[in-house]
Amino acid sequence: MTETEHVRLVRAAYTDSVITVYQAYPPEIAGPALRAGTFVAPFRRERMTWIKPSFLWMMYRCGWAQKPGQERVLRIDIDRAGFEWALAHSALSHFQSGVHTDRDEWRAQVAECPVRVQWDPDRSVRLEPQPWRAIQVGLSGEAVTRYVDDWITGLTDVTDLARSVHSAVLAGKIEDALALLPAERPYPLPEPLRRRLGADG
Repeated sequence: MTETEHVRLVRAAYTDSVITVYQAYPPEIAGPALRAGTFVAPFRRERMTWIKPSFLWMMYRCGWAQKPGQERVLRIDIDRAGFEWALAHSALSHFQSGVHTDRDEWRAQVAECPVRVQWDPDRSVRLEPQPWRAIQVGLSGEAVTRYVDDWITGLTDVTDLARSVHSAVLAGKIEDALALLPAERPYPLPEPLRRRLGADG
């Protein structure tokens, strides 16, 4: 593994006030959420819910909205202050030397923090692994409550977009597929958050 493959970047579509993340759900969860403008029953607050700023990582995870239980892809705009609160109250899913003093410090963070952060290889438009890592943020407990009740500013169904990009890829029209993608760019993490996440600048 080369040094480049360890690069960790938060890339996202964002404005001065909101950042876009993605989730995929079955219609029985996505439909009520879209009507309510946030997640409502049968969405379960008791479960950890994972948000992903990378559209293509979401496509990899949900199989272009074809995997059972992930047939509807939602774009969720959330308050940037809320997103950064989540990162400030997160623990990495795995111990990392250079971020944690030792494994005891890491275990203590995992025990006390309502948020998990996981870094996985980002994906190309063909869903091939890329030489940098994309962030996933898992919310539980207080973080889920804040997400559902306070942070969400907009919900949009982007399933048709997922299918359009996939169709272009299948047709070999890669430039067309790339032109459809959301414009993602490096997110300006405050330095304390960058250190906490082991992210690169």
